[in-house]
Amino acid sequence: MTFSPQKITIGFIGIGVMGKSMAGHLMAKGYRMHIYTRTKQKARELLDKGAIWEDSVASLALKCQVIISMVGYPHDVEEVYLGDGGIVANSRPGTITADMTTSSPELAGRIYSEAKARNVHALDAPVTGGDRGAREATLSIMVGGDESDFSAMLPVFECMGKTIVYQGSAGKGQHCKLANQIAIAMTLIGVCESLSYSRRAGLDEQKMLQSVSSGAAGSWQMSNMAPRMLKGDFAPGFFVKHLLKDLNIAAEQAARMGFNAPGLSLAKTLYDKLVALGEGESGTQALLKLYR
Repeated sequence: MTFSPQKITIGFIGIGVMGKSMAGHLMAKGYRMHIYTRTKQKARELLDKGAIWEDSVASLALKCQVIISMVGYPHDVEEVYLGDGGIVANSRPGTITADMTTSSPELAGRIYSEAKARNVHALDAPVTGGDRGAREATLSIMVGGDESDFSAMLPVFECMGKTIVYQGSAGKGQHCKLANQIAIAMTLIGVCESLSYSRRAGLDEQKMLQSVSSGAAGSWQMSNMAPRMLKGDFAPGFFVKHLLKDLNIAAEQAARMGFNAPGLSLAKTLYDKLVALGEGESGTQALLKLYR
């Protein structure tokens, strides 16, 4: 398959905070785009630019050589891919799929196996970088599946991201993303505690950030999320409820491996509390509210 925009029709399933920008970048590169999402209005901007609406996953799968999904939860991924109305059952032989949702490694393996039995190629390719990374096409993309399929899809991934790494067999992309989420969650705890300690000590929090952000304590979360926190900007680049979903999956995987992860357990407990306070639709930086 030649992955030139003139020869490939891409189907994109899930036009949310990130999916909208990701699909838009592919269209900007000249790829023909078919879209399915539960709320058609979310796709209106892309439809106005020439994307074609499909009424079902099955109808989209029949018309596209490449299918990308960016949905919410593992049960959404399972619904989209498996079953009579899903991608696997309705794609033409030779189709390449990439699930870019953060999901279960075991589910990624199931999709890969069932797809392979039908001569459909399946990659798990979750991303990190948030809403800004999606808007600026600078996402980090972590890919599991067959390396030959990764190589074929690289021109497509390069429209959406900058750091694109083949992690290994099916499910390894998801494992890499879970490792990423563990690090993010614990880093956010550190940022919130640092800001809260500074306030109680009578420091100017902005000056504190100026001093520490460029030193050994610096991080993407410190440089990008801490300023949002101090402005009271808790709008979602990535939802609290979705990070908690990811942490729950990571905790399940850790238990399967017999791995004791106390930091992960703490992060999961704190984000459980945040959801209980009604902050599930807020951005992950809303963790500061537990400290304030």
